[in-house]
Amino acid sequence: MRQILMQGVESLQLNLTSHQLDQLMELLTELLKWNKTFNLTAITDETQALKLHLLDSLSIVPFWRFQKTLDVGTGSGFPGLPLAIALPDKEFHLLDSNSKKIRFIRQQIHHLKLKNVVAHHCRIEAHQLSEDEQGYDAIVSRAFASLADMVGATRSLLAENGRWMAMKGVYSEQEVEQLPSWARKEDVLSLNIPGLDVERCLIELTKRND
Repeated sequence: MRQILMQGVESLQLNLTSHQLDQLMELLTELLKWNKTFNLTAITDETQALKLHLLDSLSIVPFWRFQKTLDVGTGSGFPGLPLAIALPDKEFHLLDSNSKKIRFIRQQIHHLKLKNVVAHHCRIEAHQLSEDEQGYDAIVSRAFASLADMVGATRSLLAENGRWMAMKGVYSEQEVEQLPSWARKEDVLSLNIPGLDVERCLIELTKRND
């Protein structure tokens, strides 16, 4: 299984250390172990979980230039936990309203000794920035039903020049056209998930300043 991960990481052209690979493998092991009791993911096959959770999350690492990221609707910590492992010098906040999944994330933060991750157990509308916070440089999600819902729910949390980064399947121009007038598409980046013959993209959005 580690060999599949190493091949996937190489295919994504990521420079990860042996320790980071160990952390990713341990995360996968813990996810499947906890899943037997807490039903964290519908994916129970180890190889599929590695590809659909770990490699899918890692596929956006090459595009990550942001210092402070909010992962909304993170579920069991994807893409947030793999991003935090791959990018230890950047800060990640993982938000979800499911208590079982946040409990899993907090356990992994402790277990994997991740110093750059904070878990938030709440609904998006309840997540408030403190007065001295400038907002998040990036807000990422791979779970939102629509781009309009994503930007609408998190508008107040994004820094002035921040980016929404939405992980999607097949690109939909119609979905982009349904964005509110204050949001704008900046780019659509094609994602290649090693070992999976699926179409995936990363849609980059900003607030309009005009």
